[in-house]
Amino acid sequence: MTARYHLRFQIHPSPDTATDARALATDCVENGVDEVVLLLAAEEVFTGHLAGADEDRWFETAAIAHEELTVAGIGVSLNPWATTGHADRGRRNQLGFAPMVSPQGDVAAAQASFACPRWRDWLCAHYGRFAELGCRVLWLEDDFRYHNHMPLRWGGFEPPMLDRVAELAGEPVTREQLAAAVTAPGPPYPWRALLQHVWREAQLDVAALVAREVGDRSAGRSRLGLMSSRLGPASVEGRDWTALFDALTGSGGRPVQRPHFAPYADAPGRELSDSVWMLEAQRALRPDGVTSEPEIENWPHTAWSKSDTQTWSEMVAAQLAGSDALLLNLHPTYGRQAERFPAVGRMLRRSRPALDWIAERRPERDATAGVWLPFRTDTAARVRTGGPGRTRPAADAALEELAVDPGPAADFLLRYGVPVTAGPAPVAALFGAAAWAFDDAELEGMLSRGLLLDAVAAAVLDERGFGAAMGVRVAEVVDREAHTGPGPYARELVTAEGACGATGEGTALSVNLQPALARLEPLAGAEVWTQVVAADGAAWGAGRCAFANRLGGRVVVLAATALQNLPRDDDGQRLAHRAVRFLEADRPALPLISGGPHLIPHLSRSQDGTHRLAVANGSADPATIRVDVASPPGEVHATLLAPLAGPVDAKTLLTQHRVTAEPELPHRGWLVLEW
Repeated sequence: MTARYHLRFQIHPSPDTATDARALATDCVENGVDEVVLLLAAEEVFTGHLAGADEDRWFETAAIAHEELTVAGIGVSLNPWATTGHADRGRRNQLGFAPMVSPQGDVAAAQASFACPRWRDWLCAHYGRFAELGCRVLWLEDDFRYHNHMPLRWGGFEPPMLDRVAELAGEPVTREQLAAAVTAPGPPYPWRALLQHVWREAQLDVAALVAREVGDRSAGRSRLGLMSSRLGPASVEGRDWTALFDALTGSGGRPVQRPHFAPYADAPGRELSDSVWMLEAQRALRPDGVTSEPEIENWPHTAWSKSDTQTWSEMVAAQLAGSDALLLNLHPTYGRQAERFPAVGRMLRRSRPALDWIAERRPERDATAGVWLPFRTDTAARVRTGGPGRTRPAADAALEELAVDPGPAADFLLRYGVPVTAGPAPVAALFGAAAWAFDDAELEGMLSRGLLLDAVAAAVLDERGFGAAMGVRVAEVVDREAHTGPGPYARELVTAEGACGATGEGTALSVNLQPALARLEPLAGAEVWTQVVAADGAAWGAGRCAFANRLGGRVVVLAATALQNLPRDDDGQRLAHRAVRFLEADRPALPLISGGPHLIPHLSRSQDGTHRLAVANGSADPATIRVDVASPPGEVHATLLAPLAGPVDAKTLLTQHRVTAEPELPHRGWLVLEW
């Protein structure tokens, strides 16, 4: 079993198409590329939705390239650049499509509405024609959505869409009324669900039509691929992931997913936490038979947008997540000749030993473990808008307020060395307005085990009658700029009950940058681990509380409303680790990582019972990895994956409750422990 490289590349129409394709094939063979994903009329050469002579030129180019690559033993997929359209960027639609319209009434110049019959016919014909080439996958770009169609932040408010909502509502519906209703504070207004239903059905209808056309005209040789974006906006759109994958299934087989998971350009190493979580979250949403080919992003498409080191670390993250292939953006879309970029080939060759080492372990079969970050795909249909620290935004920005997912909880935990999982586990973390998404039975189930809550989620649970099970009441959530009484809040001081290890009584942490903070009222039996004080030292309220409830569960509540924005330090990490151990009660099981800032873990267990803990160094400084475990394994095998280098055995030191690895882990390197 080896890692698979699928290279995204654009060959331009020209008299040299065959020559360029042969040179690309040679480059692929030399650098271990298994498949080329041919971009069609992308980015700088995108003149608009292809039709007529323009489409003919690109079809001829794709046909020639497909033949040359296939003869050389290289697989081929196709990546048409536009479904609805990514962004206007000065283009104008020339085919008469009904344009997308924003909640505020802004009209796109080059992007089509899902409700436009002419656009649906064009899309089916376009994909059907290129399906005749028999490529493995025809990708639907990530513009197959309602959000992020610049200059529109959201579309979907076109007259045909309004007509569909009105038909379901049984009354006339204006754009202004609908935009206000779907984001109105308080319990979700029924029109929100109607709009999501209309959006969902329009997208499913198009998906099914295209899948049928591709399957028929390829004679079952081709399948569709879905390029997807973040979970929160997809929830706002009302996306039913299972139904969408079913609709995309044609005679060519189940679809392929390209999860979005990595930043477009160079980013701090700590952002690997988002990548690890995004891969895990989308893995949990894929039905059986749907394979995963995450995209290693690079935009703008140049060699300077992202370092080889960052690219390598993201490829490792994707491989550890059990990906079936890596969709690689490494060349400029306007570069034409692959041989002009020998550094790309060197990077691919240097990366393969570590990626193959991971692939041999078949991580796609593993089950992940960690703190459970629960997520419902219909979260946006249930959450409530408004609250402290929030002014009433414009209509399209208000839609983004519905786009909540466990990302902030993932960042908070992963960057403190706590593994996470998308599947049910003994300990869960629930942050923010997402708490509205779960029914009472689901919440009671979480409270019956171990549950970490931020102040926003705690306020929701308190309002819903779960205060006694949390051990605290939320008296109020105080906006930083609108506080009264003592204040403003500034620091947390560790109490005697909260002291742990080197974090002794009186240790200070900062809450100075929190947009809002809750006044917690601890109930009888609750432990107060920190007290919040004002800038002048005046008492403000409880900061962190721990409680064992009558349901048999344990709860830790923080007064902070944006935990992912708390300043991080060793004391904060010790308190986070203590919270996990408290929530595990008498069944401590999770490995907790320390030894440096932003050591990001991925924990899994294989079918043969092997535990695999991979830790990435998200700091620019090297770190000595320390893993705290309740029951140390008898033997641990450690492998160091340094950036762009092959696997190297590493030494470990086992003490009573800790595994320490040598040598130090470099920036964006990965250490893999197996037992």
